[in-house]
Amino acid sequence: MKKYWQSLEDYQRIKTNQEYVEKPEPEFSIEGMSEEEKKGKATRRDFLKMLGFTVGGAVIAASCETPVRKAIPFLNQPEEITPGVANYYASTFYDGNDYCSILVKTREGRPIKIEGNDLSTISKGGTSARVQASILNLYDNARFKTPQKDNQEIDWGTLDSEVSSQLKFISEQGKEIVLLTGTIISPSTRKLIEDFKLIYPGTKWITYDAISYHAIRLAHQKQFGAAIIPSYDFSKAKLVVGFNADFLGTWLSPVEFTKQYSAARKLLNGETSMLRHIQYETTMTITGGMADNRTPIKASDEKVTLLNLYNEIAGLLGQTQFTISKPVVEVHKLAVELLENKGESMVLCGSNDEESQLIVNAINYLLGNYGKTIDLVHNVQLKQGNDIEVAALIERMNTGNVGVIIHYNTNPVYNYPNSQKYVDGLTKVDLKISFAESPDETSTVCDYVAPDHNYLESWNDAEPKLGFYSMMQPSIRNIFETRQAQDSLLKWIGSDQSYQDYLEKYWEADLFAKQSKFGTFKAFWNQSVHDGVFISEEKLNSNFAYQEAELKITEPDKDNAKYELFLYEKAGIGSGNFANNPWLQELPDPINMSTWDNYLCVSTLLAEEFGFKTEDVALINGNFEMPVLVQPGLEKNSVAIAVGYGRTTAGKVGDHLGTNIYPYMTITNGLKKLSGSLVSIEKVDGKTYPLALTQSHHTMEGRSLVRETTLEKYLKDPASGNERHAEDAKKNTTLYSKPEFTGFHWGMAINQNSCIGCGNCVISCQAENNVAVIGKQEVRNRRIMHWIRIDRYYSEEAENPEVYHQPVMCQHCDNAPCENVCPVAATPHSSEGLNQMAYNRCIGTRYCMNNCPYRVRRFNWFEYANNKDFDYNMNNDVGKLVLNPDVVVRSRGVVEKCSLCVQRIQEKKLLAKRENRQLMDGEIKTACQASCPADAITFGNLLDPNSAISKINEDPRNYHLLEEVHTLPSVSYMTKIRNKKS
Repeated sequence: MKKYWQSLEDYQRIKTNQEYVEKPEPEFSIEGMSEEEKKGKATRRDFLKMLGFTVGGAVIAASCETPVRKAIPFLNQPEEITPGVANYYASTFYDGNDYCSILVKTREGRPIKIEGNDLSTISKGGTSARVQASILNLYDNARFKTPQKDNQEIDWGTLDSEVSSQLKFISEQGKEIVLLTGTIISPSTRKLIEDFKLIYPGTKWITYDAISYHAIRLAHQKQFGAAIIPSYDFSKAKLVVGFNADFLGTWLSPVEFTKQYSAARKLLNGETSMLRHIQYETTMTITGGMADNRTPIKASDEKVTLLNLYNEIAGLLGQTQFTISKPVVEVHKLAVELLENKGESMVLCGSNDEESQLIVNAINYLLGNYGKTIDLVHNVQLKQGNDIEVAALIERMNTGNVGVIIHYNTNPVYNYPNSQKYVDGLTKVDLKISFAESPDETSTVCDYVAPDHNYLESWNDAEPKLGFYSMMQPSIRNIFETRQAQDSLLKWIGSDQSYQDYLEKYWEADLFAKQSKFGTFKAFWNQSVHDGVFISEEKLNSNFAYQEAELKITEPDKDNAKYELFLYEKAGIGSGNFANNPWLQELPDPINMSTWDNYLCVSTLLAEEFGFKTEDVALINGNFEMPVLVQPGLEKNSVAIAVGYGRTTAGKVGDHLGTNIYPYMTITNGLKKLSGSLVSIEKVDGKTYPLALTQSHHTMEGRSLVRETTLEKYLKDPASGNERHAEDAKKNTTLYSKPEFTGFHWGMAINQNSCIGCGNCVISCQAENNVAVIGKQEVRNRRIMHWIRIDRYYSEEAENPEVYHQPVMCQHCDNAPCENVCPVAATPHSSEGLNQMAYNRCIGTRYCMNNCPYRVRRFNWFEYANNKDFDYNMNNDVGKLVLNPDVVVRSRGVVEKCSLCVQRIQEKKLLAKRENRQLMDGEIKTACQASCPADAITFGNLLDPNSAISKINEDPRNYHLLEEVHTLPSVSYMTKIRNKKS
């Protein structure tokens, strides 16, 4: 029987047949308590305090006015805002890296929650953890409050006067003016930059991305005559092969890809086929964890493997092969399988290496994937950074040829590999300007900061794919004295119009003609703003002829005494621009379940060789130390470190967390790469570093909770892997009658074939339900407050295990063990099957926590709001504006847990009642369900035989956790199926 394990300690226990040892629950400690709390003066359920906060919050909210310019809500807006009723505005999230079409939920004029926009054909209603957490950035008290000159506050009039005169003077001198921006997907902003260049003819616009994809564009330029990144459609593929491309986590467009990928693997409603996925990668990723077959591979062996795969396919097709060294991985069977799925497959590579991308393109061309699963016509507008131009710019800066540099959505002083050379070049630039929204490493060395609006305060547009447009509109007036970067550019070219007017005129002149549905521009504009999306009817260029390119391999440097360093992005922190967001810092990494740090990941074999254990300290290259984390599935001779940490000017949350590893990026043939560095490693004896890891918290006593099978077995028996479900149903007898419900019995189902463990649901729940941030030390004390815990399980050998993700929240048991032990009836059962919490009754005995077999209840050890010892968003007036007024902020001494978003249930029930109709299936969506990019969560009425949840409950794959305990949960799970080849 296959064994599942959560940590290497569990793995060793299984290997040596030791008994399960229950891990201790957190104990109470007064460390970190305020003096008032220690003296017993702090009250727990002080109604007047909460009333005072409500009034104070309302006063602050009133000062943050709703937009002066008319914004069009997604739903029909009443004539005026109705207190207590939410308004939704269609908008766009784009931070230079990730794109999503979204809906912004506002209450009394303040945005409080992000939802996905179902009308988008790209994100299709999904979001990511970063998109969900971006709402908190709006209320970040570290944001610039006013313009700056030499790190001192000035007014906008002074800044505009001085900047305009210096721009004119430097331009007349003939010196170069540079706009250094992140990738801009806004067509109107691109037009504005061209207008800026007309006024200042010496201007150059250069695009810089911290994580570069430039090699993909270069390869397509050579082979298809256009420097583009194609769009990839997983819904049309039967076989996907990835090489270090974490397309479900961080690569290119993960929300879009997750939607397509999960839809092709659900196996619902009688489906008999599912997408097959094979992954070759260096370190374990979200994508690798979902793969049907995964092979650890050194990054330096990637090209050899790819060219060998090309040769195998070419040989089977009778075409020319290329000479290569001995392959490190056998790929003949893979080549045969790819040819069996010709035109219905994809080979993807995440390396920013031109030679690798040329080989991948050639493979996809041989397989006939272009024009089918890979679309060159509607190519991706993301990731336009040009590494070669950036390197040339730095050379010109250092020779004194650049007179002005304007930074927009870039932070090269932090994330450029040779940042010191960039800083040296800046000292020779006459005028340095930053549009940073918050202080960063680059803004601190600029002469002027013209602080940009948050995207929720801004007008803008986006074209993430050619021909696919979306709209960004403000959902609140700017909180601080900031100004949108586009408005600043307009001001400096002498224009009096606002960017909103400029944007509207651009759409009238350029986009109105690309549709035929609306006869007037006003109708077209209003509908576009209302929907948030627009698809052009313009016929696009489809003339892309394949041209042969030389396929070769440049052998990398090798040193047997050193190990290959592989850099990667975390799904939460990403490239580091969200480092000051506490929600993301406290989000457990989907694979190693770490929070608040980066570290040196080593393989289990390397750990055995050096005697490393997690939390030991390693000396790298003899000049800096990092904590060690032993990572199953990591290639044995490689080590891995996450980028995005080591910030020095991010804010009180993000500063000095972890190590900045960007200096260890390599630059090969002008391209920035996440791999290629060789490092030496030594163990620092007697030294450890505390890491905040969550996987061993709240475990369910070592019971078998994961159920899985293969597609082959499932097709023969749909109950395969779930045989125990029927056995437990027969054994579970009781003297008590089964609870009966009338009208509604709410339930939830989680499809483990779809869930990728990304953590989006965790952040969405945190935003919806005012879940507190507690900080690294309290996480180490096993007190994390998240209402959803995503358990990560491994199986098989530690060198290359299989991965399973299982979201666990309150199971809302009909026979709930927690309910009958509460001495004050603070956790009753509702008539609709919800396990409820009455916070004002709870006296904090925690009997319910001890009696919950699922370990899903959380205890407020401290007053997390208004407590200087937990100085996050709940401790300042601006940060509190993100709180959902429909959910109470819990006080110290109270137990809390998932409520299945009872406030959303009540909202939709009241709406149906007002409209004199029945609730429709799917009308109520919990926060976790609404945001899930994988559509892994279904919620509904179990008493409705036609509801989606009822049909899933009848599926042979459906089961409940700990069925043998007979708690009768309302939350169920579906057996995981892997599409393995025998």
